Amino acid sequence: MTHTHVAGSIHADATAAGPQWLNRPTDVNELDPALWSASVERVDGGEVSVAGLGVKEIAEEVGTPAYVVDEADFRARAAAFREAFAGWQVYYAGKSFLTRSVARWIREEDLYLDVCSGGELSVALAGGMDPARIGLHGNNKSVDELALALSKGVGRIIVDSLDEIGRIEQLCAANGWRARVMVRVTTGVEAHTHEYIATAHEDQKFGFSITNGQAMVAMVRCHYSEHMDLLGIHSHIGSQIFDTHGFEVAARRTMKLLAQFAAATGTELPELDLGGGFGIAYTHADTPATPDALATSLREIVEHEARGYNIAIPQISIEPGRAISGPTTMALYTVGTVKVVDIDGGQNRVYVSVDGGMSDNIRPALYAAEYSAAVVSRASRAEPVLCRVVGKHCEGGDILVRDVFLPADIAPGDLLAVPASGAYSRAMASNYNMLTKPPVVAVRDGELTTLLRRESLEDLMSLDVGN
Repeated sequence: MTHTHVAGSIHADATAAGPQWLNRPTDVNELDPALWSASVERVDGGEVSVAGLGVKEIAEEVGTPAYVVDEADFRARAAAFREAFAGWQVYYAGKSFLTRSVARWIREEDLYLDVCSGGELSVALAGGMDPARIGLHGNNKSVDELALALSKGVGRIIVDSLDEIGRIEQLCAANGWRARVMVRVTTGVEAHTHEYIATAHEDQKFGFSITNGQAMVAMVRCHYSEHMDLLGIHSHIGSQIFDTHGFEVAARRTMKLLAQFAAATGTELPELDLGGGFGIAYTHADTPATPDALATSLREIVEHEARGYNIAIPQISIEPGRAISGPTTMALYTVGTVKVVDIDGGQNRVYVSVDGGMSDNIRPALYAAEYSAAVVSRASRAEPVLCRVVGKHCEGGDILVRDVFLPADIAPGDLLAVPASGAYSRAMASNYNMLTKPPVVAVRDGELTTLLRRESLEDLMSLDVGN
């Protein structure tokens, strides 16, 4: 699909009957285990269950749309990163999805936690996270956010500008605090990912450039500050990354910077954070690496670079978010309308409208992100037909799944699920068209627990203080 109009794909698509990677399935009821959480399966009658609980019962109890988390799968993925990267510090990237319960899971699975705002920090603390195991990110942290982090004793603040360094020094001087900081650097590496989520090239808002010397200036200032302990440097090269080639270049440049800093100051900094961005499978075309494979490759890269620069291997940390939260969750919808639309070449496409949309998953509209979907309330013997799953918002670009094969007898009332919806769906949800945000429920051993209740219209009206 080639987008040819600044207003969005709905206005000017170079239309094709589905992307080349999308193959017509032989069995429209089959669920690819690479896309769904570990406990998802079809049971008698074709209904899908999660951790022993059927989706019909879930829908009856909490309604739709809803996010359904496989708790055991979430914990298992967290544990897999912890075990694969033994000896390294694994920070769960809370921006992908965070609640007090999730913070508790992360604590109980012995991971660290990365937050990006005062709100996320407050949730992490309320969930029982040890402040010393929390890192605070952000390119424009407010004085209040920095004061909260410093007063609680967070383990590290990843500084992103000279202005921020000045704010931290002022807060520490006024309150007798001491800040543990890392300097975020831009390595010039642009990961093979969507332009808007590739964050290590020079022309973007994050970090200090290694190339023009800003990174060294920031490091020296933090190192010699009376109020800071400089732990090391932080790098992040992008998101939805499937190999480690970009990390190899980033590691080479960051390790070189550590060596240059040691030569200039006589101090070898103890830590290096390589960031996250590890990809997951949203469609059959995605082939993410396992935590074990990632760990093997990244260890080899770091050890090689340390030998090359004749420096000690620092304490390494990584920040998986999507790779833990994403595959654990399905978004559950009810089909409302089905219509057939003619497209070029005498073909047609079935538009399947559900009771959610871009307010509960903005990624397809924002990034042209691809997803999969399946009818989960029943099995079907009908032939697969090319469908487009769309939401109920007043936007032509309100598309949840651009191309997917669903059974030809799909009808209003069917339950439809979108897998791999745990990361950046509820976290980026909005109230567009005054829709309320869906609930998030976790299922474990057949038992359902509400993590976030459904917003009500009363919740929205309570914010409207006008007449």
